[in-house]
Amino acid sequence: MSALSGKVIMITGASSGIGEATARRLAQAGATLVLTARRADRLEALARELDPSRERVMQVPADVTVAAEREALVAITLKRFGRIDALINNAGYGQRGPLELVPMDALRRNYEVNVFAVVALSQKVAPHLRAQGHGRIINIGSVAGRIARPLTAVYDSTKHALEGITDGLRAELAPFGVQVVMIRPGFISTEFADAAQANAAETVADFGPYAPYVENAQNDQTKLRSWAGTPDNVARVVEKALLARRPGAHYAVPMHARLFLFARWLLPRRVLDFVLRLKVRKG
Repeated sequence: MSALSGKVIMITGASSGIGEATARRLAQAGATLVLTARRADRLEALARELDPSRERVMQVPADVTVAAEREALVAITLKRFGRIDALINNAGYGQRGPLELVPMDALRRNYEVNVFAVVALSQKVAPHLRAQGHGRIINIGSVAGRIARPLTAVYDSTKHALEGITDGLRAELAPFGVQVVMIRPGFISTEFADAAQANAAETVADFGPYAPYVENAQNDQTKLRSWAGTPDNVARVVEKALLARRPGAHYAVPMHARLFLFARWLLPRRVLDFVLRLKVRKG
């Protein structure tokens, strides 16, 4: 029997990608899951597939940026299962586009989902973890939280913010037996990249002088997909962080993510800036 058997674990953004893969892996390990996301139909289908009896898997459709829905999510979980053993803050999306051109409303929205909702939900769950003297909060960050890139400064900055929040929260909750972990995925084959490109097109009507650089960056993104890991690669690391007696503060996945972070540590800033600089193909 897995050490996760019977543990009550809440997963945000569970209807696709990393969240869905994590739900599948933890369900196999016998965990009791509370799955939340905005897409109610996909969430219900996943919950029904993972546990037809609905005894161990419960779906709660919610928008984590809405205070009342966060409160309901925690209240429903406690009423049904009596406790929460772990929170996996996975919900998030990418806002792309030149920083000069991204509307402030779009920037605020990205922070609402990727940062403020993570803080707010953690604030709701932390008292229960503290009171029981154990538990884990796992935040799904990104390599982008350590390496900011051109044309993705908004998204990357949300992940930089999440790095600081995670490290601070880790130190604050450690005396109470609660462990806080950051997972840093690299390129992962999900709907994320396509959604980010579509979102950029919707929020920035005209890329103006940046247009050739944006097109070039999109071509490079397409090529980088050959490097991409799978959502289950990340789910395996999440499971590892949940099972470890003393989990690491940070985990990077897959291998290319670890290589990028090593390069960031190794290369002088001037060299890294040159590597990341916007370029347009000639001829």
